Amino acid sequence: MKILILINDAPYGTEKAYNALRLANQLGKDHPTVEVRIFLMADAANCAIANQTTPNGYYNIERMLKLAITKKAKV
Repeated sequence: MKILILINDAPYGTEKAYNALRLANQLGKDHPTVEVRIFLMADAANCAIANQTTPNGYYNIERMLKLAITKKAKV
């Protein structure tokens, strides 16, 4: 099975990018044979910036994206 996750929102300010990456990481954990692809559009491209400063109260999106990549997700 192949799953494409589109992220179209900034990494911080809402939980949309966080929830999308949470879903991608859980799919990679529970279903290792599933091919997960993550497409970063518009403001979501900022999720891939290295050395992010995480605002108080938010999870580090950069670390979550790296985790998805280690679980073989394609970005």
